[in-house]
Amino acid sequence: MGKVVAVCCSSTHSFGKTPLAAIRLLAGLGVEGDAHLGRTVKHRSRMAADPTQPNLRQVHLIHAELFDELQVAEFDVSPGQMGENITTCGVDLIALPTGTLLRLGQEAVVEVTGLRTPCAQLDALRPGLMAAVLDRDESGRLIRKAGIMGVVRAGGVVRPGDVVRVELPPPPHRPLDRV
Repeated sequence: MGKVVAVCCSSTHSFGKTPLAAIRLLAGLGVEGDAHLGRTVKHRSRMAADPTQPNLRQVHLIHAELFDELQVAEFDVSPGQMGENITTCGVDLIALPTGTLLRLGQEAVVEVTGLRTPCAQLDALRPGLMAAVLDRDESGRLIRKAGIMGVVRAGGVVRPGDVVRVELPPPPHRPLDRV
């Protein structure tokens, strides 16, 4: 089990999101009041390619442990600044398989759809930040550490301090890929 550290939302397509006391997740849509709310894709570049594709990026989650890692590398980043809706701790989000259910608080359920692809906007926040959230494993494969994306399966209110319960899908597990 993990814990929710922060919840954030922005009604505009600005890069950062504002930390709040609570957010409401809406089943099949995303975060109430957030610019990425909807059944179809809301990410601007993806809308330009095909506005009818399903929105697999309704909720963006980042693990607070990434902020600790970035702090060691002298990047001062706090919840919401990298555009995430939910900051967690105690769950290795990047290692979860596709289809994992994250039960947040009393009612909300987010199904993990894939990895967030970091973009150059991170460098506008802090020069060099994009490179800092990318790594390589021992075989040279790229590791994207900028969080995961998901869709809302069950709505509910999520607050800092809420418990995060992880429910893995049945095997075989599929590793996360970019969405």
